[in-house]
Amino acid sequence: MATKASRSAARLMMAPAVVLLLGWMLVPLIMTLWFSFRTYLPLRGGDQGWTGFDNYVRFVSSSAFWPAVQTTLIIVVGVLIITVVLGILLAMLLDQPMWGQGIVRILVIAPFFVMPTVSALVWKNMFMDPVNGLFAHLFQFFGAEPVSWLSDAAMPSIIMIVSWQWLPFATLILLTAIQSLDSEQLEAAEMDGAPQLKRFFYIILPHLSRAITIVLLIQTIFLLAIFAEIFVTTGGAFGTRTLSYLIFQRVLESQNVGLGSAGGVYAIILANIVAIFLMRIVGKNLDN
Repeated sequence: MATKASRSAARLMMAPAVVLLLGWMLVPLIMTLWFSFRTYLPLRGGDQGWTGFDNYVRFVSSSAFWPAVQTTLIIVVGVLIITVVLGILLAMLLDQPMWGQGIVRILVIAPFFVMPTVSALVWKNMFMDPVNGLFAHLFQFFGAEPVSWLSDAAMPSIIMIVSWQWLPFATLILLTAIQSLDSEQLEAAEMDGAPQLKRFFYIILPHLSRAITIVLLIQTIFLLAIFAEIFVTTGGAFGTRTLSYLIFQRVLESQNVGLGSAGGVYAIILANIVAIFLMRIVGKNLDN
């Protein structure tokens, strides 16, 4: 049993790490809030004084704001649907005994460790190039006209690229959950004559509900800030400009740090709203 002295010593040893983490989080947040209330133009005189809520009004009243929010949510929802559905199918497949099972699992999980920039470059140049890409050669082989993926189907292309990168993460979490399922339940259901679909919907899927909510929560937090894939492939054109990319354009392309900081605050608010909503779902799920 921990004594008062040992607890005090533990807090004292943890204090440097806690202070470092707080500083790591709070300093950028405070600076973002500070700049959001000022007119700061690096190439046109620097700090031009206090502007109040003018940056917030200008950012939210911009014609690009709500389309960017809508694009962000569409990409997030599309990636979540693909990764969860395919993740469940892949997890169930990888759970079956097969030759070279360990190697297959490593190959399935490997894309998650590829940097987003590298992943986007590979898809852009090796797969989706309308002249020399793999998809173009496949279309020509079957007598079809190649598709300019990143212009004619920009949004599905971005969703496909991001889903490829996040699918291994979902598969790994769901595979771990499937392996914790009591095999005796499935055997008993099979002996009672339950069809495979009913075994899936009444035994496997309810067992995966907690893992699915965790996948949704973690992926949503990261997907709301998607940027590298869009920067490398479409540059925000063809209806793929997300909220994070809009902030990038305001800060670097327009050289307006105050306006971009206000957009960053909006992004934080949006992320927190989604996170609170998902945390409530996760909390209810964990209580069951």
